[in-house]
Amino acid sequence: MKQFFKKCMSVFVAGAILAVALLGFASCGKEEGFFIGASGPLTGDAASYGIAVQRGAELAVKQLNAKGGVKFRFEIKDDAAEAGKAGTNYDLLFDAGMQASLSGVTSGAAEAFVDKAGNDKLFCLSPSASADSVINKNAYSFRLCFGDPDQGKLAAQWIHENMPGAKVGAIYNTSDSYSSGIYAAFQAEMATLGITYTEKTFDNENKTDFSSQAEALKDCDVIFMPFYYTEASLFAKAATQKDCVATYFGCDGFDGISPLISDVMQKNRVMYITPFDVESQDATTKAFVEAFRAEYNADPDQFAADAYDAMMVIADAIAKAGITDYTVKPETLSEAIINVITASDYSYTGLTGTMKWEKSGACVKAPVIKVLSNPAQ
Repeated sequence: MKQFFKKCMSVFVAGAILAVALLGFASCGKEEGFFIGASGPLTGDAASYGIAVQRGAELAVKQLNAKGGVKFRFEIKDDAAEAGKAGTNYDLLFDAGMQASLSGVTSGAAEAFVDKAGNDKLFCLSPSASADSVINKNAYSFRLCFGDPDQGKLAAQWIHENMPGAKVGAIYNTSDSYSSGIYAAFQAEMATLGITYTEKTFDNENKTDFSSQAEALKDCDVIFMPFYYTEASLFAKAATQKDCVATYFGCDGFDGISPLISDVMQKNRVMYITPFDVESQDATTKAFVEAFRAEYNADPDQFAADAYDAMMVIADAIAKAGITDYTVKPETLSEAIINVITASDYSYTGLTGTMKWEKSGACVKAPVIKVLSNPAQ
């Protein structure tokens, strides 16, 4: 009996030692740092946005960790710009220990992401989801980009001030919250300014053939196009083929359109609202562009710059809050970050300008209108 007991004890002790050893081995392989998650389109029509955000955030983390001191981890999961996948991605990331996030890249997917984040009181700072519905979800959802209403109002004011008397057209996607949100603000401001214009629409079920819309708008002097670059390139080509010589005026979703409309840019002026200019001579921007090119052999766009800034803002807020515990609960971290960035004396100057945050989650910063082409010059 004693022999049996000794054997059992030996097996138990050996098993315990093995378990501890395996646990220690697993711990050694686990990266330390605050875990920041995100969901974005790494595949599909909007993949360039998601990949840019991934690269910008990863570059920021690499530079932050190289400084020593507090460490960060970042992971983005592919949602192909679909809300359902973004919700699933949130669950996976939260179960893996996510403590704060860059939310979603596109507005529809971000809504699904922050909806779940609100239940866990997890801080979200989206680099690019500009729909007001994203930050209106809960008190933990913030954005670093312009809001949709800001862009729509700015576009109407620019047309009023710079193209008085012009024949104006507008086309937008009725089934996309980003597009319809910007358009609603544009529509309201145009009414305030007393400017009439021709309106055309499309939806997600009909976004490849723009021949009828191009025909209706071909005689315009300027066409406002508040939607993403893939569809924008198709519409621009269709209109230009009908001898339209209008100015094509887009929003931040235009970023990435240049390679798709090289022929269009030889005939039409193309411009869009953006917070970032890759050709800027600002020292900070030049250093970022050089580091990005060295890392990825490509130029960064505004989505990469926004994501870089978003990671840096989170790091700055954590540092100012004095938090160094990598096991801090998301709720505690959220409260600390929000208290820092919404303080009246807080601002952050990054690649995309000097930024302040309202308690609503909105980011206040100055926009830039970038001209891609102007054949008339």
